[in-house]
Amino acid sequence: MNEERKYAVLLEPHSTEKAASIGDLNNGYAFKVATDATKPEIKSAVESIFGVTVVNVTTLNQKGKVKRNWRRGVSRKKNWKKAYVRLAQGDEIDFVAER
Repeated sequence: MNEERKYAVLLEPHSTEKAASIGDLNNGYAFKVATDATKPEIKSAVESIFGVTVVNVTTLNQKGKVKRNWRRGVSRKKNWKKAYVRLAQGDEIDFVAER
């Protein structure tokens, strides 16, 4: 996988209460990923960018929320893909690294 694809696969970290509880229990992290990304691509991108060992990757397609408006009727946000990444024991990712 080339360098551009690595950064195109991982869009941003996804931080919610559920993601935080999963991270505390299983040493895992959640990411928003490209909709065409595969599990092996996600694994290699996380390993190469953050320098950690990935044990397991779980993906799911998240449906976009439906928004209702008085004038426009119903609109829908885009669908997106989420990945839960479990790391090896002792590894961790620091998103707020000091320089």
